[in-house]
Amino acid sequence: MSKLIHAMIRVLDEQRSVAFYEQAFGLRVVDRLPFDTFTLVYLGNPESDFELELTINTGRTEPYNIGDGYGHLALSVADLEAEHSRLTDAGLAPRKIVNFAPAGSVIATFFFIADPDGYQIEVLQRGGRYL
Repeated sequence: MSKLIHAMIRVLDEQRSVAFYEQAFGLRVVDRLPFDTFTLVYLGNPESDFELELTINTGRTEPYNIGDGYGHLALSVADLEAEHSRLTDAGLAPRKIVNFAPAGSVIATFFFIADPDGYQIEVLQRGGRYL
């Protein structure tokens, strides 16, 4: 049986990205592996064993083209409205809260926020399949 352990995204500015993920989601650096041409930074928190791996390519100055294949990362929170307010107050510009009810019944309540490199992150109200 396999187990998901991390997702990787390439970021331009390590300090800016680490600060965003810590402020927005409480993710902290759990490991940092510097190499000659790149650095890997693993972010996590006690809520989950799953980690976010940031890859920072040495000398890169141009923003990454996220392209049309990337979708989003997703996190769940216990109090979506409180998190939305906190992120708004922090100046991180979360988008509006949405109730997703394609067949009339709400199956998810969420909002999106972008990280400093433009990666989209879905923040879901914890419950149902979104624990």
